[in-house]
Formats: sequence, C-alpha cells, structure tokens
Amino acid sequence: MAQVAAAIWLAGLVHASPVGPAFAGDVASLYTSDAIVTGTGEVNRQIGFRECLGEVLVKLSGDPTIINAPGYAALRAEAGRFVSSFSYRDRMEGIPIHDEQGTHDRPHDLTCGYERKTLDPLLADLGRKPWLAPRPSIAVFVAVKDQRRRFVLTRDGSESPYMADSLKAASVPLGLATLLPDASTATARQLDFDRLSQARTGELVAATAEVGGDVALAGTVIWSDAERGWVADWRMDAGGKPYRWRTSGVSFDEAFRVAMRGSARILSGNGAP
Repeated sequence: MAQVAAAIWLAGLVHASPVGPAFAGDVASLYTSDAIVTGTGEVNRQIGFRECLGEVLVKLSGDPTIINAPGYAALRAEAGRFVSSFSYRDRMEGIPIHDEQGTHDRPHDLTCGYERKTLDPLLADLGRKPWLAPRPSIAVFVAVKDQRRRFVLTRDGSESPYMADSLKAASVPLGLATLLPDASTATARQLDFDRLSQARTGELVAATAEVGGDVALAGTVIWSDAERGWVADWRMDAGGKPYRWRTSGVSFDEAFRVAMRGSARILSGNGAP
C-alpha cells in the first residue's frame, strides 16, 4: 500500500510540474526547478532552495553525480543566493484550513527560477557544462515480473498503471521525455516478456521509431523476495557504445529513477551510468 500511495503522489507531482516533457527548444525550463516544502516560512524556504539547486544543476548538466562533486556542498549551503525568482502553489488548494492548521503547515510546491548567467558559471566551477542541445525522446521497453505475472509495460495497459506514472515522474526532474509502447505495438512487434528481457536495444530500432522515440532504453524489472525489492537491469546504445547498469532491492520508483539518471548521464555525454 505504501508503494501505491507513493506512486499516486508521484503522479500528482508530474501533473503539477510546470516543466514540459520534451525540452527541445525550451531552454528556459532547464533553468527552473521544484521542491515540496511545508508552508511558506523562511526556514522551510531555505530547505527548498537547497533542494531546488541540486535538482536544477542535475537537470541542466544531465549529470546526477554533480551533487557529489567537490565544491557542491559549499554552493548548496548558500543556495538561496543563486535564486532569481520563486513562487508557491498550495498543494491543498481548494481544501479549507481546518482544526489548528495554518498556511505554515500546508504542503506547497516551491518553484525556483535561475538566470543562465548565474548557473552556467556554477556548472563550470563544478567541472560540468550545460546540456542545451535538443534532448532525444526515449522509447522505454520494460519487461516486468512481479510476484504473480510477467508482462511488458505499456502506456495503455492495465497491468501496472502506477509503474507508468512512476516512470514519467522519474523523467521530468531530469528534463527527459519518455515514451512507452502501446499494447497493440507490443503485440505486433512480439515484444513479450521472454523476448524483451533478452533483446538488445539495436533490435528495437523499428519499435522505437513506431513509438516516436529517438533512442531505445530496454529494461527488465523483476521482484525478488531474497532482495526484498525489485531487481532492475537497464540497457542503452548511444554513440556507438553499449551501456548496461543495474540496481537491486529497491522500490520500482527507485528502479525507474536509476534508469533515468543513467540515461541522462549517457545522453548528455557525461559518461557511463
């Protein structure tokens, strides 16, 4: 139940985010980021500023490892200094304040805006550069095995709609657009669990084009009682090189975040996952 609730919350985050999915030609959106804060007070605002700085630097560079770079901690400590504008949206908008709750207790989306002349030098100081080229759309092909079933994740399937929501929620903060095949495409291309779990991404070129993607990401996500979570293997070919990475013992939300972080790092030219 907790994972279902988390997936529902993440789906709400996707729909609430002002950041569009494609980012091609939408450079300004790469210089904004969001955080969820409790109320609009100064203490929580500063917490939000720190979260927003990390998110925007990762999204702008395409490199999730930037938050481990020497010098990042010092920048994070003064995160508010780099914000050019910010705004709030009450996540409980339309729900009356009740009991002793005030606006300082209600969850808000904090959106931070930054200027290019501010962030680009920060990236340079951290040994990174902005990833401003139009970003390829990623066609995602996922073979799933849970405690009872084996299936291929599709955008219109009923097997696990929460997984589809979770995938999109993982892609938005990184400035990536993801596309799932529909059930008819998966059937026509004979993309069942057995075939897809073994397929190389080079074998998915036609399916990728049919879905409308520019590059394929293939994955196998399997529930493991021994690992007390999901085991996920991900595969992508880019720049003439094959990449493979995995995670284990995690929620499916985290499995998709690992997929998107690895994809961003590969496609941005920052290296292997």
